[in-house]
Amino acid sequence: MGIKHLRHISTTKGDEGRSRNYSNEELPKDDVLFETLGTVDELSAFLGLTFHHTKYEHIKIIQDTLQAINSLIATNPKRENYAKLRQIDERDIEFIEDQEEKLLTNADIENRFYLPGSETTLPNAYFDYARTICRRAERAMVRFINERDRNDLSCARKFMNRLSDLLFILARNYAQ
Repeated sequence: MGIKHLRHISTTKGDEGRSRNYSNEELPKDDVLFETLGTVDELSAFLGLTFHHTKYEHIKIIQDTLQAINSLIATNPKRENYAKLRQIDERDIEFIEDQEEKLLTNADIENRFYLPGSETTLPNAYFDYARTICRRAERAMVRFINERDRNDLSCARKFMNRLSDLLFILARNYAQ
């Protein structure tokens, strides 16, 4: 593959330590925006891996929502293209809460600390690890929201908080 073909995926701006958001604004690669995007992307990728070990049917729906969240994060809300993006709303949060309720009807979750990943099966351990990534993504998102005054992301932040709860529940009682 020659350099000519590489131009389709590489702008080479990253070579200088800079990148662009979805609104085409150039920022340093160590900006909190890219930290947040990268951590949400890492969570989505790990959930994809988790799907192959669990076949939990709702992972792809969650991944789609995470992609929508990343689109919102990556876009300046004052730009025209922001209005065209899928917004995160209470229906997304209700979806997660409904999943939690269904799982909790059959759950036997004790009020104690659990050793992540080592008290259950391998599939459950994948959910535990995904939960830790989700918490890190949530912390990055909170920092981004606070630093950039991005209150438009409040439902996305709430979704991430609920998602980590769901992943905890799944790690405690997921059965294929």
